[in-house]
Parts: sequence; C-alpha cells; structure tokens
Amino acid sequence: MAGCVHIPWYATGFRAEGLEAALGEIAPVALRYGAADYAVHRSRDDRYRFLQLATFQDKLSWERYWLGEEFVGWRARHSARYQVPVLYEWYDVTAQGGLRREPASAAAE
Repeated sequence: MAGCVHIPWYATGFRAEGLEAALGEIAPVALRYGAADYAVHRSRDDRYRFLQLATFQDKLSWERYWLGEEFVGWRARHSARYQVPVLYEWYDVTAQGGLRREPASAAAE
C-alpha cells in the first residue's frame, strides 16, 4: 500500500531560511528513490517549523531514500540548522486527489 511520509523539522535559532533552502535541495531527491511526489511546507504561525512530505509506493523505497548516501550526507552537513531528534511518521494513503496546478514558488504570498 502506498504511504506518505511526514518529516517534521524544526530550525535552530536564526537558521530557518538556511533550513528552508536545504530542504528545497534534498526533497526532490526522493523522486530518484521512487517517490511519486514530494512537498515541503513552512508554518506561517511558527516560521521555524517545517513539514517535509513524500509519497512512496512502499516503505522500502522510503527507507532507501532516508538511509541513502545523499540524505545521510545532507543531515550531517545541515545538522546545525535543525533540532534533533527528527522522528518521521509513515501514513498509509487511503484517499488522494487534486487538481493540476503550477508549482508553488517562494515569492508567492
């Protein structure tokens, strides 16, 4: 069954913009590991809080991404930008839909 992984990130003091940029680099890498889609959301209420999402057909593909060379290296390089521990959650996708739309841009408000 397909699943969507939720990864909550919380930036350390004055590093939210750097974490946002870094997440923008690593999130698309999920596609190379079989993800159907990915997203990074930033809270408007707490600008230090981020939620990374990725949908995979199976959990093994997710684990290959999370434990893969790119993500392990990314976490090591950017460890000062976020608080630990980072505890992801796997959700089974039971319904999904949407309309085709343009990708969100950082400039859109």
